Amino acid sequence: MAENFKVTKAIDFCYGHRLRDYDGKCKNVHGHNGRAEFDLTSAKLDKRSMVVDFSDIADAMRNWINNNLDHAMLMRKDDPMLPIFKKNKQPCYVMDNNPTAESIAKLLFDKASEHGFPVAEVRMWETPTSFATYRKQ
Repeated sequence: MAENFKVTKAIDFCYGHRLRDYDGKCKNVHGHNGRAEFDLTSAKLDKRSMVVDFSDIADAMRNWINNNLDHAMLMRKDDPMLPIFKKNKQPCYVMDNNPTAESIAKLLFDKASEHGFPVAEVRMWETPTSFATYRKQ
């Protein structure tokens, strides 16, 4: 049986969003104190006896999150409020889909993968009691 190693790094950030084509309260602009948890796996450890150095994933992903999502409005590309936010120079991150916890988890998974990390799963906590997961099949 092969050994499997896993490390997890959590990164907290704040963001705003609203959901289009939705009938609940989340159709209104609101914000969250979110937490992204990155699970990284490997069958073997590197020469430092690590899957990944925690500071490497933290530096790369915290930098990307701070530059794109932290204290920004996450908006679907066809949101009629998007031009208003842009006109008023408000930070926005435009997504193809509704900026749900599920969509944000996949976005962060893809970004961590682009950085070359062996990401297996990302959990996106929208509240202290609710999260969505995106994982590699």
